[in-house]
Amino acid sequence: MTKDVLVSISGMHMDVVSGMTDADNEPIEVVTPASYYCKNGKHYVIYDEVVEGMTGTIKNKIKITGTDSVEIMKTGISNAHMVFEKNKKNLTYYQTPYGQMLVGVNTRNMEINVTDDNIGVSVDYELDINHEPLADCKIKMEIYSKGSDPFS
Repeated sequence: MTKDVLVSISGMHMDVVSGMTDADNEPIEVVTPASYYCKNGKHYVIYDEVVEGMTGTIKNKIKITGTDSVEIMKTGISNAHMVFEKNKKNLTYYQTPYGQMLVGVNTRNMEINVTDDNIGVSVDYELDINHEPLADCKIKMEIYSKGSDPFS
């Protein structure tokens, strides 16, 4: 994999209380340029996120370890360190411009596939805020070298 990559992130949320899905709202999907490196067998992807209507950015670092751990670290106008580990619940404080929340992620299923030019990640998890169930979520990430066809 090259240092310059594209990362595609898509997500779907099923509201636990109302039963509404992203299909009822707007689907969440982002494709952005990123930097990639591999150190001590761990894969790292770094990219900046612009938040509409706010000044400043969020620096995101994704760390993929083996086939059972994904970490998303956010710093800037929002700060968090979310850890996804299959069949484990992890808690983190998520600092936003509007205040801090305690976020729980209970990872039910995870698939990580690594090839020379592509990393695919799929995570199925339950999300709670301040110990209140909020949503069942799915997130998919495709990380691929710039200039390669991610779907070949």
